[in-house]
Amino acid sequence: MLHQLKNDFTQIFGSNDGIRAFFAPGRVNLIGEHTDYNGGHVFPCALSLGTYAIARKRNDSIVKMYSKNFETIGMVEFPLDELVYDSKHDWANYPKGVMKTFFEHGYFIDSGIEVLFYGNIPNGAGLSSSASIELATAVMLNELFGLQIDMLEMVKMSQEAENKFIGVNCGIMDQFAIGMGKKARAVLLDTQSLNFTYSPVKLENTSLVIANTNKRRGLADSKYNERREECERALSQLKEKLSIQSLGDLSIDQFEQNKHFITNETDRKRAKHAVYENQRTIEAVKKLQQGDIEGFGKLMNESHISLRDDYEVTGPELDALVEAAWQQEGVIGSRMTGAGFGGCTISIVRNDRMQAFIENVGKKYTEKTGLTADFYVVEIGDGAREIEFE
Repeated sequence: MLHQLKNDFTQIFGSNDGIRAFFAPGRVNLIGEHTDYNGGHVFPCALSLGTYAIARKRNDSIVKMYSKNFETIGMVEFPLDELVYDSKHDWANYPKGVMKTFFEHGYFIDSGIEVLFYGNIPNGAGLSSSASIELATAVMLNELFGLQIDMLEMVKMSQEAENKFIGVNCGIMDQFAIGMGKKARAVLLDTQSLNFTYSPVKLENTSLVIANTNKRRGLADSKYNERREECERALSQLKEKLSIQSLGDLSIDQFEQNKHFITNETDRKRAKHAVYENQRTIEAVKKLQQGDIEGFGKLMNESHISLRDDYEVTGPELDALVEAAWQQEGVIGSRMTGAGFGGCTISIVRNDRMQAFIENVGKKYTEKTGLTADFYVVEIGDGAREIEFE
């Protein structure tokens, strides 16, 4: 892979003198969906798939960026003093937003750069290709310019870039999982305090399988911000009666005793999901630590039902994939993952049933939707970092 990218860089930029390589993974959330902006817990892991950035400094203040994933867009070029959102620059607004955020936080980038990006994350699949490119950019700038920023700070600045520059009001989970990921471990993150613990994911005789619905969805124009507003309305009504900072502060019993204070029925359903999903996530991690993979899978299934019925972010394609998975022998658990409205499911499947799982679920999904799903058996990898050319 790196050898090929080195050759590609030479073809695009004329030589490969002085280049360095950086990588940021994609992420998948095992459980804890739409809890991150509600002050709850999430349980994501970094993947072995991700975004590569091959880069070097220039002698002027011009930035040149090229993506092998968007070759029709061609070279994106701009001076360092013009870090403004430009719809024509498409994907390049993500790295540009990170650069602008670095400047705003007082980090000095004293020259232009040339960067070749390539990602093997399916674009628009909900595995966080946007946060992956942000962290690849952050690590690249940090190393090229010797800025000595710690990873958590880069995670926060990458989230800020997506919130303010791109305009997607995402929580911190994606950037956190991608920046702080560890091989063979998932991270239980309290999104309110940013306290976190790593948990080994021991999938003996089973594997994680991501299935992509191939129904494209854009976060910015999905119902994402609408769901945030519904939860915020519910929280503000509960705050009139309870001393809480977020929905993540509530136990299930506290919610059930006080839910009548939420006057709008839809807002009440959204809050119910946030509270129950947070408790499910904490319980799921305990199951995993006890070696109870079946118990973990059952909670994954309950998570999907809640996302379908209370949060209403699944849609016919995700439901078709998950329901087909539930019917298959050897499936421990299956749920939608990511923001929803398309994107991906995550399943835990016994290795000896893997081939049958992919064939049967794919067939049922096509029969139901007319779409073709893609399947990825994935490994849990390390977080964003500089990598060495062989």
